[in-house]
Amino acid sequence: MDAKAPDATVQTRRPRDSARTKAAILKAARDEFCEQGFNGARVDAIAARAKANKRLLYHYYGNKEALYQTVLLDAYKEIRNGERELSLRQHHPVEAIDRMVRFTFRHFLANPWFPRLLAVENLQNARFLKQITDLPALHSPLVTELQDIIRRGGEMGVFRPDVDPMQLYISIAGLGYFYVSNIKTLSVIFDRDLNDFAAIQEREAQAVQMVIDYLRAGHRQGE
Repeated sequence: MDAKAPDATVQTRRPRDSARTKAAILKAARDEFCEQGFNGARVDAIAARAKANKRLLYHYYGNKEALYQTVLLDAYKEIRNGERELSLRQHHPVEAIDRMVRFTFRHFLANPWFPRLLAVENLQNARFLKQITDLPALHSPLVTELQDIIRRGGEMGVFRPDVDPMQLYISIAGLGYFYVSNIKTLSVIFDRDLNDFAAIQEREAQAVQMVIDYLRAGHRQGE
């Protein structure tokens, strides 16, 4: 009697289950690291959060350090992919800056875990970031695009030409990072719910205006 053929549904289910389990572990690890820090995070807790076997966690990611590095790299890749999709070169310089500031602000707002993860890595003196071999994936394309936007804006007479794109990028990121990472304490200090939609809109609009006014300021002085 012929042996029973393997169930095709079982064969095709495994890759999907594997991908789902890996994604669940990665999400659970991100939450654990953001809440407990690197030193306080526990592999047992991550496995429990993911509802996954701890042996699978080690099988897919190696160890706690390697898992943390994967979480870190994945977080950077997510924001970098979003930045690339902006296609800022096709927009007028002022519109490009508007889009860039809003994207950065909204990314932090939609992913409040990201500022927390960055804070965790800064407490580690960026030692895990330095060990990531795929460093080019961490470099923001916006620095190069900012240089192009500043150049085009200068040629069109709308922006000052003497702006360091790296410093500008840090300023743009800082406007969103500080608001999101400190939204709880700021809400208490100023006795206002800064997570309110109107407050968020007001802050985003001010961030855009501050950056554009800065880029125009030097140009106006030179007129």
